[in-house]
Amino acid sequence: MVTQTETKGTSVGSRLAWIGATVAFAAAAIFGTALWAGRDQGVVFTEEIEPTLDIIVFWGDGCPRCEDERQWLTSVEFQYPDIPIREYEVYYDEYERARFEAYGNEYDFDATNVPVTIIDKRIWIGWTPAIQEDVATAVELLAEGRTPAPGVYGDPKTGTCSEDDPFCVADDKEATIDVPVFGEVSLGDKSLLVSSLIIGFVDGVNPCSLWVISVLLTIVIRTASRRRVLAIGTTFLTVTAGMYALYIAGIYSALSVIGFVGKVQVFVAIVAGVFGAVSLKDYFAFKTGLSFTIKDSAKPGIYQRVRNAAGHRALIPALGATIVLAVAVSIIETPCTGGFPVIWTGMLQAEGVGLAETAVYFLVYMIPFLLDEMIVFGIAVVTMRATKMQEKHGEVLKLVAGVTMLALAGTMVFAPSLMEDPMTALALFAAAFLLAGIIHLVTTAVRSQRELLRVEHDD
Repeated sequence: MVTQTETKGTSVGSRLAWIGATVAFAAAAIFGTALWAGRDQGVVFTEEIEPTLDIIVFWGDGCPRCEDERQWLTSVEFQYPDIPIREYEVYYDEYERARFEAYGNEYDFDATNVPVTIIDKRIWIGWTPAIQEDVATAVELLAEGRTPAPGVYGDPKTGTCSEDDPFCVADDKEATIDVPVFGEVSLGDKSLLVSSLIIGFVDGVNPCSLWVISVLLTIVIRTASRRRVLAIGTTFLTVTAGMYALYIAGIYSALSVIGFVGKVQVFVAIVAGVFGAVSLKDYFAFKTGLSFTIKDSAKPGIYQRVRNAAGHRALIPALGATIVLAVAVSIIETPCTGGFPVIWTGMLQAEGVGLAETAVYFLVYMIPFLLDEMIVFGIAVVTMRATKMQEKHGEVLKLVAGVTMLALAGTMVFAPSLMEDPMTALALFAAAFLLAGIIHLVTTAVRSQRELLRVEHDD
């Protein structure tokens, strides 16, 4: 016979067992859910990150840029067998993905696109001809027992692939053109195209060069020979464009060295800031103090060279004198807007643009650069008349150049990502031009008021 006490005990025991089973089941469910959630979120990387002289490469299976770099690394491994190479695939290996993100947090770079190469504290994002050259230099330093300078080189949008677009082939095909001599050249960054066109145009509206060509055309037109005007003007523009190409090539080489020590953006911003501040000062106090303009003391010599170039009766000697004039003037007038080619070349370096692509971008740059001079030249050829550049016009051009250079310098330091989108870059230039226009209107109004008060005071 089962007593009431035994029945109660059995009932209590059953309830406790049921409660225990329920708690255990709930705990298991919670634990399992946590494991599944942790799996969805990715594993946690717990290894200690320390700088190493190994070549570390984060890559993705199916990324063509990564494969290009890995093929190149096979030659490095053959040439330098004592330098370890560590490769981590991040698309399909969750742990290596976590490693990639940990390195990004440690060295302050965006761990989203591949390939990424790390040597010590030097990081390269993407794989372009310029990056390959820079990594090769770093490997040579390792072989000599030295280490590359720290810093992040490259951009996630240039020469990279992402997990969302692992093959990244379509964009590359759309962004390549076939150029004689250079072959297939990539121009995938539309923001660089926009910036090259606009900076080239603003740089081309140079008060120094416009003054020189207006003086040259004024003197040549006196010969009343349209053929002579056409020949001398074309020669002058061609030589000055060639000199500018040499100037930009020199800047590119200098920034390549500076870029290796990780200071490109700082250097470019400082140079652009100085040129911009002086140009802005020239608007308010033209030729007072430090000024990047053609000095008045140099103008008589330029006038004499212009007269010599135009004064030869025979065309060949006149063209020879024009070439000499163009070389001399190019050297003299370089500081007028010299900050713009530094800014532009610095942008190419920051984006990891290679030498071949730079050459094509230079052609893009020179089209608007020569546009204003070509317009002046074309008008002179058609009408056989030339208008001299006035000082007041030069002041306004200095204002536009100064504001634009300062805006670009500030952007490179505080918000370089703004230049990555074509529309944003366009808006930045538009804002700079609008600000320059407002400054000019306000300054003109203030000067007019002061002049009116002075006249009233004199009366």
